[in-house]
Amino acid sequence: MTSPYTLRIAPNVPVFDLPITVALEQGLFQKRGLHVQFVDKHDPVTSSKDAFQRQKESLYECGKADAYNLCEWAGLDRSDRSERGSRVFALRPAVVAQVILSFDPAIQELRDLAGVPIGINEFTGSHYTALQFLDGALPREQVVLEHVGEPYVRYEQLKAGTLRAASLMEPYVSLALKEGAHIIGVNFYRGAEVISPDLPQDVREAYLAAVNEATEIIQANRDAYKHHLITAPIRGRIEPHEISDQFFRYAHSRPMDEGRFAYTA
Repeated sequence: MTSPYTLRIAPNVPVFDLPITVALEQGLFQKRGLHVQFVDKHDPVTSSKDAFQRQKESLYECGKADAYNLCEWAGLDRSDRSERGSRVFALRPAVVAQVILSFDPAIQELRDLAGVPIGINEFTGSHYTALQFLDGALPREQVVLEHVGEPYVRYEQLKAGTLRAASLMEPYVSLALKEGAHIIGVNFYRGAEVISPDLPQDVREAYLAAVNEATEIIQANRDAYKHHLITAPIRGRIEPHEISDQFFRYAHSRPMDEGRFAYTA
């Protein structure tokens, strides 16, 4: 690249975007000739059952963003249905657990979830991972998934007792455990980097190289970056040092090979 190239990112939940945040802080994009920016702050409250009306998808579809990340299955779904045209360029660096949690003492194992609505965000990681590991514990007709929306909203409904179970990721896992919830099941998964096919190949490669360098920095000292996971709605309820290391980590982004694509699709 002969001059700085601007790449606009639609925001996701902070635990998934942490490598981007750290790459921005450390100047890792700039040293590769990229000007990268988030086009908005992540909205922890507003969601829609229509995936393309959600924040990151809508910003991408209307041309205000060039890239975003989301779960692997959802990335293939959005790429298939995108009116603008999109492509899963690689697996994202975030390796995050979706954790089914409950405050209900009557729910202690996956089989106790028979017929119990589990709070998810439809057609995202909370949805697909719940199906993936409940399939081994319950008949499909006994699995009940309820679209609730963003993880903050799912957690608040879980805490209030509106939901008996919900699928959540950090920092809501550590917050839930701190506030008295217990774990029913854990499923780690990768996600997808959706990047506009209109961007030059060298721009996409430089972007992922910067993000990969950021993953090494985070993994060397995760405690230094946990404060980025705590957003306004839960500030004061959990401190960075209270976020466990057990439910999130980062690894280099890598291409999705044909075998994985065929299996996931």
